[in-house]
Amino acid sequence: QVQLVESGGGLVQPGGSLRLSCVASGIIFSRNPMAWYRQAPGKQRELVASITSGGVSTNYADSVKGRFTISRDNAKNTVYLQMNSLKPEDTAVYYCCAGPSHRYWGQGTQVTVSS
Repeated sequence: QVQLVESGGGLVQPGGSLRLSCVASGIIFSRNPMAWYRQAPGKQRELVASITSGGVSTNYADSVKGRFTISRDNAKNTVYLQMNSLKPEDTAVYYCCAGPSHRYWGQGTQVTVSS
């Protein structure tokens, strides 16, 4: 059974930082590309960042380039999303997903950016 468990969300002021973590089980983590999506109320789900299985290549949505960094630790079956210079428009539920077709999803973690 595949499980993806996100953590690290919360309330942060504009300009602040958060680091999200996602621990995977039930898959061969090192063989799977990983990604982070987000969904704000009333909006479509958006791909935020992705990373290849070996961590060599990453991609980002234009809205987060230069502020967010995706990384992974294959020894810990964990993918991270470092979020800096957060803006109110970054407020959303953030989801971790795994697999070439983003087949597996976590339950999400809420990020709220507000003063």
